[in-house]
Amino acid sequence: MPRQEAEQATTDISEVAPGILRMQLPLHMPGLGHVNCYAMEDERGYTLVDPGMPGPQPWKVLLDRFQQAGFGLRNVHSVVVTHSHIDHFGASGRLREQAGARVITSRSFRTWWDPTDKGELELEAVDGDTDIEVPPDPRRPWNQTTPWGGKHPRPPLKARVRYRLMKPLRKQWFATPSPSVRLADAEVIELGKREWVAVHTPGHTPDHLCLFDPAGGVLLSGDHVLPTITPHISGIDAGPDPLSAFFASLEKVAEFEGVTLALPAHGHPFDDLRGRVKDIERHHEERLARLREATSDLGEGTVEHLSQRLFRQRSWGPMAESETYAHLEHLRLSGQVTREEKDGTLLYSLG
Repeated sequence: MPRQEAEQATTDISEVAPGILRMQLPLHMPGLGHVNCYAMEDERGYTLVDPGMPGPQPWKVLLDRFQQAGFGLRNVHSVVVTHSHIDHFGASGRLREQAGARVITSRSFRTWWDPTDKGELELEAVDGDTDIEVPPDPRRPWNQTTPWGGKHPRPPLKARVRYRLMKPLRKQWFATPSPSVRLADAEVIELGKREWVAVHTPGHTPDHLCLFDPAGGVLLSGDHVLPTITPHISGIDAGPDPLSAFFASLEKVAEFEGVTLALPAHGHPFDDLRGRVKDIERHHEERLARLREATSDLGEGTVEHLSQRLFRQRSWGPMAESETYAHLEHLRLSGQVTREEKDGTLLYSLG
């Protein structure tokens, strides 16, 4: 079944709710063909939500979308970033610098290079590759082994080479978000002639932010609730039980009364929020059941081996292992499986 989130961006500008425009920006990421940038007008100009990737070509597309929608860069006064993934915050720093826009995030928003927040990336050799970009975070995540003893997820070689070639332009085209407004959970902010309630929804990332307009029944759901896929739940740097946090965040938004429209960061707007939440919860419960069955069959298994029981072969690798680890830790913390470490590798068994 085709996934909405993988559809390629179109140039269509549509009013998805009164005063809210949807603009699709191109993405080239596994399983994703676009990110939705929403624009909301008020008497001062426009607020954008998730303005997409950094770089000269994404910037050109973004400005073209502004022109199609009937406004310009100078009209942008605010940018909402739903979470700390680059396809959502990538252009926000440049909008801050070029348009003077304030950047609005959750209180817990952070990027790899915090707390210095200088936006500088370094080059060094990793695993035999030379001169590839890695974040200057003291944790050096791409250089470390994972908690389960496998390779750390990182961008594919093609992307790393492209970023390296763009190094001379990096300072010109990439600026860190440097949020000017950090919203606490349940804090109210007026944007686009609507009063939005900040909703902290950790799970996909610890700093994920949704915005809810109770009067209009609109939820800006970011990556938290997507129409045909579930967001990646990482087992790295996301707390001891990110899946439990994700479940709690799903129930949190499902309890809102009067939601008539969800505006996701990828895919098309949809109306049955509670139904979609139940589908996503069911999907993860099925994965947990499959892992319990796999640990029973194997007696004990590594995260790598168990991930291959959970994912199709085309998806095998560090990302699949990261999500498998998050699910296994959820099972372990609830007393359903046990783990032990042998030679730096974690082994899981049915409890």
